[in-house]
Amino acid sequence: MKTNKLWWLLSVMIPLTLIISACATPTTEAPKKFVFGLIMVGPKEDHGWNEAHWVAAQDVLKNVPNTDLVWIDKVNPADRPGVTIEQVSDDLVAKGAKVIFTNSAEFKDGTNNAAKKHTAVTFIHISGDAVLDKSAPANVGNFMGRMEYGKMIAGCAAALTTQTGSIAYLGPLIDAETRRLTNSVYLGAKYCWENARGKKDTPLKFEVTWIGFWFNIPGVTLDPTQVVNGFFDKGADVVLSGIDTTEALVVAGQRAKAGKKVWAIPYDYIGGCKEAEAVCLGVPYFNWTPAYQKTITEVQAGKWKQSWDWNGPDWKNINDPKTSHVGWVDGKALSADGKKSLDAFIADLGSGKINLFAGPLKYQDGKEFVKAGATADDKTVWYTEQLLEGVTGKSK
Repeated sequence: MKTNKLWWLLSVMIPLTLIISACATPTTEAPKKFVFGLIMVGPKEDHGWNEAHWVAAQDVLKNVPNTDLVWIDKVNPADRPGVTIEQVSDDLVAKGAKVIFTNSAEFKDGTNNAAKKHTAVTFIHISGDAVLDKSAPANVGNFMGRMEYGKMIAGCAAALTTQTGSIAYLGPLIDAETRRLTNSVYLGAKYCWENARGKKDTPLKFEVTWIGFWFNIPGVTLDPTQVVNGFFDKGADVVLSGIDTTEALVVAGQRAKAGKKVWAIPYDYIGGCKEAEAVCLGVPYFNWTPAYQKTITEVQAGKWKQSWDWNGPDWKNINDPKTSHVGWVDGKALSADGKKSLDAFIADLGSGKINLFAGPLKYQDGKEFVKAGATADDKTVWYTEQLLEGVTGKSK
C-alpha cells in the first residue's frame, strides 16, 4: 500500500516539476567581454605620446559596449630590460586579447613575430609600415596620424612668435618619421616667417638636436633639460618638442619665471600645455580614438581588413574628437595677432591653397627631395631620407 502511495505522489510531482521548470525564467549568462590589448613604449601618464594612446583606450571602454582592456606600459630597454613584444603579447593573448595595439616604431619586428604566432589575434602596429612594405603577416595592420600637418601648424605658431628669429627643435631618435616631422615644422615656420611676417630677406634660424630616444634615459640619451637650456642659451626663444615628454615646456616655464621672453610647444597630447600654460603657444596632438574604435568594431563584426592608414585632420573641424585624427589647440601664450594669422594658415592648409610639400625642395646635401613643379607623394614623404636644406642638425 505504501508503495502504491509513493508511486502516486511521484506521478503527480514529476509533471508539476516539469511545469514549474518550463514556466521559470531561463537563466542567461552575461555576454563574454571583448578584450583588447595595448602595449606602450613609455609611461601611460607621460602627458605625451603614450597618454594620448591611453586616453583612446579609455574612450573605447566608454563608447564600445562590453569591452575590456589589458595593457602594459614602459616596454623599453631602460624600464623593462630583456622584455620583448613577443613575451608581452603572449601574456595579453592568454588574458583574452583579440586585438593588440602596439605603439612604437621600434615594435615593428616584435609585432610581426607575435602575429605569426597568434594568427587568430589582430595586431595593429601604430606608426609602422609593415603593410606598406609588404612584410606584414595577414593579421597585422598599421595606422598613423598625419602629424605633418600638426607640425606645420606648430612651426607656423613658432615663426609668428619668435623675437630673435631663432627657433629650435628637440628631437628624439633619427628615422624617417622623425625627419619628416622635423621638416614639416621647418616648412610651416619658413612659410609663416616669410609670408605672414614678411621676412623673406631675413633667414630664419632653425636647429634640431636629437637626444637618442623618445624620452630621457639617464646615461643612454642626452638629457633633454640640458639640451633645451642650451637652445635658449644660444639665442633661440621658441623650442618645439618632438619627444614624448614635456621638458621643453617645463624649462621654458622656468626661464619665463626668471624674466626671460621664451616660449615652447609640446607634442602628442591634447592637454600638453598644462605643464606651463603661460609660455605654451599651443600643442599639435593625436586623437587616436576614431581609429581604435573603428578597428575594434570591425574585428567584432568580422569585417576587419588589413590596411595601412595615414589618417589626417578633419579640416571642417580639426578638433572634432569623433572625426579628426590630428588636431591643434591654441595655447594661452599665442597672441591675438598670432592666432589670427595661424587660423588663416590652417584654413589654407585645409583647402589645399598651401601645399608645403610642393617643389622645389632639396635635402641638406643638395640632393633633390621634390623637383620644381611637382608635389611629393605619400611614399616620398613617408620615407624622408634627410633633413631639408635650411635645417641645422644631423640627418643620420
